[in-house]
Amino acid sequence: MGNAFLEQRVSGVFYQKTQASIGIGTTTRKVEQYVYYYVQERDGEVLELQTIGPDNTLYGERVTLSREELLADYMPEPQMSLEFARQLAEQQREITKAVARGDKFYKRGETYSAEFEYCKALALDEENVRANFGIGLCYITRGEQDKARMVFERLVELEASFSDEHKHLFNEFGINLRKAGMHAEALAYYARAVQLCPTDENLQHNMARAAFDMGDMKLAAQHLNDCLKLNSSHQEARQFVEFLKRKKKAKD
Repeated sequence: MGNAFLEQRVSGVFYQKTQASIGIGTTTRKVEQYVYYYVQERDGEVLELQTIGPDNTLYGERVTLSREELLADYMPEPQMSLEFARQLAEQQREITKAVARGDKFYKRGETYSAEFEYCKALALDEENVRANFGIGLCYITRGEQDKARMVFERLVELEASFSDEHKHLFNEFGINLRKAGMHAEALAYYARAVQLCPTDENLQHNMARAAFDMGDMKLAAQHLNDCLKLNSSHQEARQFVEFLKRKKKAKD
């Protein structure tokens, strides 16, 4: 089973059998318990594991592990896998519909209706990137910075937030953080992105703009320098450098 398993893309239900004690004193006895997990392979042969609750919903944090760890510590449950995959597919359809409705309302400026739809999606999958971005943009638009910060903190923990798939949402969220005066959050947001994609010169340029808005000319110049090291022909960065030079000269 090992070799065949290692050649296939992993997706399905697995379980662990554990021992638990029930009762008190002389009535104590050992019982077997089964904990079920849904495992799915992501890019780069990284497996993600999440607990399946009693009502057949996923809950808790996603945990990454290797195939070898999965083989050593978990057993497959093929009979549950097909049915659970069907349920997940249906759930994903509901999430997609809710997010699409939220996007429609947000574009029309109806942020409360948009928030309601995004919340429906997050009730099914609290780590859904599009729904998190959407609800965060609603809060920023309404000036609800405390709520926006909570969403920001959630997004910076999700690596998927900074993937190419969500690039347009990522950029829009960062720009809106900066325009809303949340400069420290914008800097931290872009810094997290740089950790995941250190060769993207545009991220350094965005950090320079956030630093400038904070009034930190030295930090802005530093990020512009880092941007031009990655791409010496970055036109906006070169113009920004010249602007900072003129500003410094006028001040002196």
